[in-house]
Order: sequence, then structure tokens, then C-alpha cells
Amino acid sequence: MITVSNLSLRYGKRTLFEDVNLKFTQGNCYGIIGANGAGKSTFLKILSGDIDPTSGSVSFTPGERMAVLSQNHYAFDDFPVLETVMMGHKEMYAIMKEKDAIYLKEDFSDADGERAGELENLFAEMDGWNAESNAATLLSNLGIKEEFHYQLVKDLDNTQKVRVLLAQALFGKPDILLLDEPTNDLDIHTISWLEDFLASYEAIVLVVSHDRHFLDTVCTHVVDIDFGKMTIYTGNYTFWYESSQLALKQRAEQNKKAEDKVKELQEFIRRFSANASKSKQATSRKKALDKINLDEIQPSNRKYPGIIFNNQGREAGDQILTVENLGKTLNGEVLFNNITFTVNKGDKISILSQNSLATTAFYNILTGRDTDFTGTFKWGVTINAADIPNDSSEYFEGKNDNLIDWLREYSPGEKDDQFIRGFLGRMLFSGEEVMKKCSVLSGGEKMRCMFSRMMLQQANLLMFDEPTNHLDLESITALNNGMKDFRGTILFTSRDHELVETVANRIIELTPGGYIDKLMTYDEYINSPVVQKQQEELYATA
Repeated sequence: MITVSNLSLRYGKRTLFEDVNLKFTQGNCYGIIGANGAGKSTFLKILSGDIDPTSGSVSFTPGERMAVLSQNHYAFDDFPVLETVMMGHKEMYAIMKEKDAIYLKEDFSDADGERAGELENLFAEMDGWNAESNAATLLSNLGIKEEFHYQLVKDLDNTQKVRVLLAQALFGKPDILLLDEPTNDLDIHTISWLEDFLASYEAIVLVVSHDRHFLDTVCTHVVDIDFGKMTIYTGNYTFWYESSQLALKQRAEQNKKAEDKVKELQEFIRRFSANASKSKQATSRKKALDKINLDEIQPSNRKYPGIIFNNQGREAGDQILTVENLGKTLNGEVLFNNITFTVNKGDKISILSQNSLATTAFYNILTGRDTDFTGTFKWGVTINAADIPNDSSEYFEGKNDNLIDWLREYSPGEKDDQFIRGFLGRMLFSGEEVMKKCSVLSGGEKMRCMFSRMMLQQANLLMFDEPTNHLDLESITALNNGMKDFRGTILFTSRDHELVETVANRIIELTPGGYIDKLMTYDEYINSPVVQKQQEELYATA
């Protein structure tokens, strides 16, 4: 158990937390949520001992071992991969090194023999003799092939390093597991394995993630950080979001009868309890929801951007986009080849590839940023396309405009300050914030500016290349809703499982050997044996 008592953290006049009192219990997974800058990662650092609170304390059940996902990708560069994973169990690793050092002594004494015997017993109790094989299994499950297990960590690329550090945190089945953005740089198959692992993990898990599907799959509780307070809610992220929205709606309907409110809340809980049977955390979550107190459901104070794309200047005709034999090679590597398809009116297509360079190259071709390709494509004459690229730095670098002047440049019609302020206000830039220089914006703020720009363009076709990068959960949720509600056509690439599953009605995967085009949802696509066979054939022949 973790007990947090009267915890406060202040930086000068700024207070992140004040008088926080929480208990985290065995067998539960807690998703830490909050706006950017609310202190999610900082809270994990307090629990791990990396940061001292201003006041209050954190206590743990004696004897429980904690593991933390390291954020320093260079800390273990000079160690072999397999050894780095075993270092996750610090006590066992220290015993192993001491034991090995004793056996290497030339003047081996009786005292050394006694100490070695003690260490051997401790090592066996910790399952040390299976440590190497257990570490190797973890690495393989996380997509690190055996050929890399004995290489130095510094010889791996960044995506491989992330997986090694994740294996290190999971190694030895710690009693308490702290994970900050564990799905970063993981593919869908590895994320699915991690979801299965955590859903059946009988320990205390605290996780910070912007992946809503991941939070929904693994979390039994949500810890909401808002206005300097932390509150634990039963259920996963979607339950928290929808219940808080329901409570907000009820608060706005002040004249609604009390019994009607209770009935609505009870029906909401009943529906979620029934749906819990579909979850990997089914039993524990259903029990928790069945016992939930109606008073737990409170409206959230969180603000959501207003991302609305439906103000189309001109309705699209039937001719949208035709692609014929499109191909792209970069530095001698074939990214995709012989891509041929027609986009239909109202399609919402998720463009996939195992290589992110391929999807970015695809959008750069369609937007005219890249003219070095083979094949052809043709837009319909009625199409007004708008896009948000993977890297939007070209729109901000070298500019010292305030946000009003920056956005005014992209307004095709009305350029009045109040009109421009309205679009910025939807993106949560209010008051003096609109006078910020665009050169000092954070990644998330730049993305919200790009959404404002896209809304002003009144496009009937939208393209997004990884639009959830740098966004907090509130902005991701607002974007998801905006894309679902958009009545035009969308081409997009995203690693956000929930966004792809709820928006896309068609999937196109680009490969060096061809393409796969399926009219189905994302979950149907990734679980289809027919699709998996096609993928194997295309990547084998590439």
C-alpha cells in the first residue's frame, strides 16, 4: 500500500498540490490524469523519491519493492541490454555483482565462502537463477530481438532503448510500478502485450499516459489532478470523462428533479458496469462500479478546446481524390510503391505504415511539399483541402507575431481582431494570452494554433499527420470529437488507438511491396487473420 498524507508541493508562489491525502492499494491500476503542467509526472517523482514535497509524507508497506520507468535514455548506454534489464531488480542485481566479485578473488578466504553461501541463498530466493532467461523473455515480448540482447544499450536506436527501459521496470515483478508514458514509441502489437501484462498484474500500478485506449484497458481507477487537488475515482478514463460530463450537464439543469438525476446516474453506472465485462480488467472493474457512490460523480473543472470543423465553405462534389501507382523512395529505401486507390465522398481513412517516414512522405506528396515521387494523384475540382503536418515548425520559426497577427494571416475573409480572438478563444487562448509571441509557444499550444488555422480555412477535406503529438487528454478528446462530427472527408495518421477506432471507416496501409485497402474499423483490421496474412506477404516480398 502507498499512503500519501497532507502532501503539498510549491514552487515559489505557484502551488501544484495542496493537502493531498490518498491511498493506493494492491491489485489496482491508477491512471494519473490532468492538464499539461498539472504535475502528473512530478507526482510520480515524489513517490519515487526523486523530488521532495514541500510538506507532507509518503509511506509504503514495509518490504514492498518499487520500480520506475526511467526517462533518461542515456543512463545505461555503457551496459549490455540484458544486464540493463536485470538492473531493474536493484537488490538482486547487487547480490549478483557481489557474488561474482567474491568468486573472482584470487585469495578466496573462509569468510568469503560463508558470505558467498549467504548470497547464493538470497539469490535463489529472488529467482536469480532464472533472471537472465526472464529478462530475455521480457525483451522478446517487447520487440527486442535476441541478436540485440548482448549489445550495449548505446548501440540501439531510441525506440529500442525505450523498450529496454520498459523491460527494466517490469523485470522481477515489483510490488509497486510507476510508469510515465509507457506506450511512447511502441507499436500496436507491443502496446497490446503491455495492456495484457498490466491488466493481469497483481500489484500497485500508477501510470501517466495520453493514450485513452491504454488507460481504458488497464486502469481500475483514475486520479484526477485539478486546481491543486487530487481525487481518486473508480473506473477507467472513459467512465471518468463521461460521468463528469453527465454531472456537468446535470449541474447546468438546475431545475431537474432530484429523483430524475439519481435515476439518470444509476442508469449510466449500470450501462458501464455491463460494458465492463468486455474489458481485460472485467471482474475487478465491474465489482468497483457496482459499489460506486453516486456522490463520487462530480463535474470536472477541466476546460476542453472547441475543435469544430463543420463550417465548410463549399460542399465537395463526388470526385475527391484519385491516386495511381504512387511510389516514394528515400535514400535508396522504398517507403511505398504501386499505391492505387480512389477516395469516396465522406470517407474517413486512416493511413497506416510500419514506417512513419512513409506516412509523412505520403502527405507531403499530396500537399505539394514533395515533388520527387513516382505515379500520379488528382484532386477533384471542388476540393478545398487543409492539413496539419507532422512537423509544423515552418509555420512558427522566424516569426515574432502575436497570436492574433499570426492567425489573421490565415483568415481568408474576416480579419477583425474580435473575429480572430473568437477562434483563439475556442483553443483556450483568452485575455492577454492572445498577445503571446508565437515563437515562445509550447508544442501543445502550437498544435492548438494549427487547429484554429484549419478551422478558418473552411475546408471540405482534412489531412492530419500524427495530430495528437504534444496534446493533453482534453485536447485529444476535443480533436477526436471534432473529427467524428466532421461531415466531410478525412485522411489521417495517428497512434492514438481510440481516435483511429472511433473516426476511421476505412484503413489503407502503405508498404514497400504494395498496399492494403479495407473498408472496416481499426479493431476489425488489426484483428483480421486475412489482413495479417496480407501484411506478412507484402513485407516478405518488399
